Amino acid sequence: MHKWREMKPIPGMEGAFPFIGNALQFKTNAGDFFNQIIEGTNENRHRPLVKVWVGPIPFLVLFHAETIEAVLSNSKHLDKSYPYRFLHPWLGTGLLTSTGDKWRNRRKMLTPTFHFSILTDFLEVMNEQSDILIQKMVKHVGGEPFNCFSYITLCALDIICETAMGKNIYAQSNADSEYVQTVYKMSDIITRRQRSPWWWPDWIYNMLGEGKEHAKQLRILHSFTAGVIKERAEYASEGSDGESDHGRRKRRAFLDMLLKTTDNTGSALSHEDVQEEVDTFMFEGHDTTAASINWALHLIGAHPEVQKKVQAELQEVFGSSQRHVGVEDLKSLRYLECVIKESLRIFPAVPLFARSICEDCHINGFKVPEGVNAVIIPYALHRDPRFFPEPEDFKPERFLPENSTGRHPYSYIPFSAGARNCIGQRFAMMEEKVILSTVLRHFDVQACQSREELRPLGELILRPEKGIWIRLDKRTN
Repeated sequence: MHKWREMKPIPGMEGAFPFIGNALQFKTNAGDFFNQIIEGTNENRHRPLVKVWVGPIPFLVLFHAETIEAVLSNSKHLDKSYPYRFLHPWLGTGLLTSTGDKWRNRRKMLTPTFHFSILTDFLEVMNEQSDILIQKMVKHVGGEPFNCFSYITLCALDIICETAMGKNIYAQSNADSEYVQTVYKMSDIITRRQRSPWWWPDWIYNMLGEGKEHAKQLRILHSFTAGVIKERAEYASEGSDGESDHGRRKRRAFLDMLLKTTDNTGSALSHEDVQEEVDTFMFEGHDTTAASINWALHLIGAHPEVQKKVQAELQEVFGSSQRHVGVEDLKSLRYLECVIKESLRIFPAVPLFARSICEDCHINGFKVPEGVNAVIIPYALHRDPRFFPEPEDFKPERFLPENSTGRHPYSYIPFSAGARNCIGQRFAMMEEKVILSTVLRHFDVQACQSREELRPLGELILRPEKGIWIRLDKRTN
């Protein structure tokens, strides 16, 4: 009750009930719920922060650069918020969900695995899988509009499997991946539970149909990653470090590095430790990037003038060659990078995330007690007209150096910010550049949906309700 009293001065959503808070007011459909959040932030744009009660737990909703900075720049507020506990059965307490000393030690251990020199080894995989994507997409040239969402997602899944786990699962060849479908189902199940406090106690949830469905999907996800870890660990223990069965140099994978990593006491990671990091990489590493590439393709296809500029840059860098993307090419694709950044501004892959306030503090003059959860909404933050005039317009030039210098450092956070920013952001940017540059060297893309028809679903990852529909024409230089 003392939190209720202390937080009374903070403006909030009306109609909170004891024990369940505002939860009954939340829409049940993922698209409707996300629209509700966005409408709420639009209506409250003039307020620095807003309070919502989910069950007995208070949440502060933050979508202004100044209030977000107060949380993300503070080294005390590093713990993820209460709703992240519903990810623990799936992802354990890996890098995304861990707190305190465990998170600090894990971050320190894993940072070297994302060194640029290691990431460049993965370029070969990204190029090879992009070639397969082109072979699949070429069948649609000059034809009817088609949904490219699963094509891009399966390409991203093949890339993360080979780079994270050193295993090619041929998802693009098998058309429909059980793993991808299960990730979508699990995301939907978890977000429904997060906004339904009557499902929070495990003993209730596990007896219900929803809880049984959760357990079933969990078995599929864990058996997939556990099988790969076992296979890779056996392969490593046989000393097959140099050459593969086919005489080719065995590529490095994150999993190999994890199996060799030791913690600050010199102990190797346990099987459970490795599993939770691999599950985290697999989910975070394919789903977010796939969604980002799809949103970018829609925006490029809806803005022919932007597409022409990207293709002019590609012509400058590659000429008429369809050669693979190299390390130097990545540095030269400056306008494409602006396009990707602007796509992430309009459609951030993670539309909202949350932290726990770990000590009493003041945010914008309001006292915020320890234990409150802060929900940060990049989707709304990125539409602040103070930093991005005409925020709904797609203008990649916003991210040219001369236009972005001096902009508030917390006004644009597609990969979060501060000490807990996304460890894989360079990997993601590299993958997006490779796939988009390859697609746009082969095809002219035309979007077949209006912005209104996309209807984003604000689950764990921002996805369009009915996919991304495009039309392709053969690119002629």
